[in-house]
Formats: sequence, structure tokens, C-alpha cells
Amino acid sequence: MSAIIKNSMKLQLLTSAGSIVRNSATGIRHHAGAARCLAVGRLHQPSPSVFNNCVSCSGFHTQGEKELADFLTEEIAAEKKLQTVKNIPTELDGFKVNLDHAEVSLVKKSGDETVEVNFNINHSVDADVEPEINPTADKPELGAMKSRPVFEVEIKKGAQTLGFTCTIVSPSSESSENEYNDLFTIDEVVLYDGEWVEKNYAVSGEVLDGTLYDLLMNMLEDKGITNDFVEKLVEFSTSYEHSKYIGLLEKLQKFASSK
Repeated sequence: MSAIIKNSMKLQLLTSAGSIVRNSATGIRHHAGAARCLAVGRLHQPSPSVFNNCVSCSGFHTQGEKELADFLTEEIAAEKKLQTVKNIPTELDGFKVNLDHAEVSLVKKSGDETVEVNFNINHSVDADVEPEINPTADKPELGAMKSRPVFEVEIKKGAQTLGFTCTIVSPSSESSENEYNDLFTIDEVVLYDGEWVEKNYAVSGEVLDGTLYDLLMNMLEDKGITNDFVEKLVEFSTSYEHSKYIGLLEKLQKFASSK
């Protein structure tokens, strides 16, 4: 993966890291500021003796670790009930799927041309629609959580690569059903020979000529990067991110339970 998407991911990480946590009872995530209240009755201020004496509770190092492991048992079961896709597909809309932990690569070859879509699922989850907060409500309604990662498209011909960094647009509650809108935008364009290096020139999509921008969007559509493809990418990324989240909970439970 080139440094284009890595630079974009840095901004995404800074703006979203630590901002949401899940509540499996409702199937959504809440802002981190309310996280501890989800486990009211379970989490408490531990007494100093718990840590000073390193109490052994049925193999657990501390009472806190036992409570964490007990909570995770329920949390994992609830998250698994929310899973809509059990097996991650190996192909997406004609693209071959390659998975490497949080990184995903989608590859399609046609003759001497290769189209590759790369993205990272870390810190990619947000609500479908921004909630309208009612100041009198104890628990505001939030939209369904979706993974909308920044993604990079690389069109390779011989030794040359035309690269695009793209952002998926979150749906607006004010959008009309009859109104056509692109589901993604071009943030950056680069054309280079050989391997990507930091000194390669790249131009922001915001300063491109309007006609040129539209023609590049048409070109992406010709290569299979359409609104329909992006919708499928979001669903795929959401399912994959959820499976990795469940895997993290299972590892965390094993870690808390180990002697």
C-alpha cells in the first residue's frame, strides 16, 4: 500500500480514535464519555487491597480481571447475535479479496491492466446519520454503525500507476430519495512510475478543474468504482470490521482469564 492512503488514515485516526465504543445490548456504539455507564453495577472503584494483595479468584489475578472476563462472556455472545455475515467473502463485485489483519486489498486484472483498491478498517466506523440530540432524552437514538474507510484506487499499466485517494460520503438525513449524489469523492490524484515515494507529486481533488474532476470520476466508473461498488464495499468493510471486533473481545477475554 502506498503512502497516499497512510497519510489520509492519520487524519481519520486522529478524528475518530477513542470516540465510540459498542453497546451490544442495542447493537450500536456510544460515545466514549458514556462508556462506563453501560456496565453500571459491574464496574466499581477497586479497593487498594485488590491490587496490593493480587488476589487469586479462580485463576484470575484480580477481582477486576474476573469481572472483565465475566462481562466479556455476555458481550461476545450479544455481538455474535448481531452478526449478519458469518463468512467473509473472497470476492467482491469481480474483485479478488486479500485480507491482512486490518488491511484489505481488492484486485481485478484485465489484460495488461490491474485495478487495485486498498483500505484499512481501523477507526472507520461511524453512524449512518448524525443523531438529532434531544437534551431531555437520557439515551439519544443513534443510526446504525457502518464502516466507511478511506480507500485508495490504483490503476496500473506497465510500470505506471494512476492513484486516487477517495473518501466515502456519509448519507445525509436531508438528502432526497430522487436526488443523485456520488457516494464517494476524490481527495487526491497522483501518477508515478515504479514504486511510490514520498517526493511524488500529488494534487488535491478540491483544486482540480471541475470538468477534469468529472472525467476522472467517469474513468473510475469505467474501472468498476461505482456507487453500487462503494455500497458493497461499505457492507463488506462493516462485516469484516465487526468480525475483527469480536475477535478482539475474545482475545481480551482470554488475556484477562489467563493466569
